[in-house]
Amino acid sequence: METIRELEKEHTQPPKADFRVGDTVRVEFKIIEGDRERVQPFEGVVIAHRHSGSRETITLRRIASGVGVERTFPLHSPRIVSIKVTRRGRVRRSKLYYLRRKVGKSAKIREGIQTQSKAKPKAEAETKEKTESEISSEVK
Repeated sequence: METIRELEKEHTQPPKADFRVGDTVRVEFKIIEGDRERVQPFEGVVIAHRHSGSRETITLRRIASGVGVERTFPLHSPRIVSIKVTRRGRVRRSKLYYLRRKVGKSAKIREGIQTQSKAKPKAEAETKEKTESEISSEVK
């Protein structure tokens, strides 16, 4: 059992993005066609996050030309170039398989709160206020 854990530690990589089930994610991965290699993006909603360690996988779902397409990606694969969160979703389930039955607007997921993007402008506004108050105290 210990040898399996040691092997998994060798193959695990640091997380490429911080995301949860319900988020819309853009995964860019390498595809080999003959002797050429290119990067192909796949953007969809994370409907499942499974396993842990080097066997960790995510399942993404998107609608392409009116047809639902699902794809499972191993997170620690060397073929994955990058993972970017495009939209945060707010859900109360760990597996969103019920989205397979939904069509149209009912398949939408509520928008989640983005704490990182809102925190930065607030900090910038505070620094501007400090500089303006310092300037006004110097003038008096």
